[in-house]
Amino acid sequence: MSAPAQARPARDESRSRPRHSAWVRRRDRAGLAFVSPFLVAFTLFMIVPLGYAIYDSLFTSRIIGGTVFSGFSNYTQILTSGMFWSGVIRVVIFGAIQIPVMLVIAFFFATAFDLGVAKFGTTFRTIFFIPFAVPVVVSALMWGFLFEPSYGPFVHLASLFGFHNVDFLSNTLMLPSIITIAIWEWTGYNSIILYTALKSVPRDIVEAAILDDTPLWKIIVKVKLPLVRPAIVLLIFLNTIGALQLFVEPLILNNYSAGVISLNWTPVLYIYNTSINDAQYNLGAAMAVVLGLVIVAISITSLLFRRSKGEFS
Repeated sequence: MSAPAQARPARDESRSRPRHSAWVRRRDRAGLAFVSPFLVAFTLFMIVPLGYAIYDSLFTSRIIGGTVFSGFSNYTQILTSGMFWSGVIRVVIFGAIQIPVMLVIAFFFATAFDLGVAKFGTTFRTIFFIPFAVPVVVSALMWGFLFEPSYGPFVHLASLFGFHNVDFLSNTLMLPSIITIAIWEWTGYNSIILYTALKSVPRDIVEAAILDDTPLWKIIVKVKLPLVRPAIVLLIFLNTIGALQLFVEPLILNNYSAGVISLNWTPVLYIYNTSINDAQYNLGAAMAVVLGLVIVAISITSLLFRRSKGEFS
């Protein structure tokens, strides 16, 4: 009697396996059906255009001879082009100034909201976030009116403080003006991200610091700031990628002060002018691929850095 009794659980287990496997297959099919719309859209609007850009960058269109295969000649021209890399250097300077200043301001307001220093915190967070919701084109047009050299309100305001004939859209002040616009546009978004990170800090750690009579500034700098460092690192990399794609603000502001923004003022602006205005689509595609590789390199560096810090395995 013992042998059949022992065999019965084995038979029951063998019967349960097909049911379990069928459930796994149904689960996998459901998961595939759930992600398939994204995969289709990602393939059509990301992979296919990227592949076509790489393919197009290997050809050159000539007035005589038509489109011919040129290999990596477009890439050689870009990598040795001072115009392209001068735009890259400009956006690097832009990001090196704009990103730290913006993150400091964003962290200050996020800390104020987290500590409850500001009354009506929800209302202020909403107001602070509104610039991010404004379309970039609208923001550039609005700030272009404010910075307008002849009749702009900021020019008259500067005159009241003794700074006469200030041109915020001149060659000297164009980059600081765009930095100001970018800070206004993106500080609210970054402050909300940092505020969310601050809210995840364990309350017992903060309460222990308070019981030890730790000054408020030390709680912020020594306790909260290290715990939200992963969010800050993430924002640094995301904003760096955004800085490399600077395009709308200089394109719009060029209408208020023609001649200040050159064709290669930023890499994306240079790609636009090369492809659309000059109709050199193959060269523009090669520029886009090079810029895309730079962004991919920054993204991979971000992932490796965050992984080395133990943010994810």
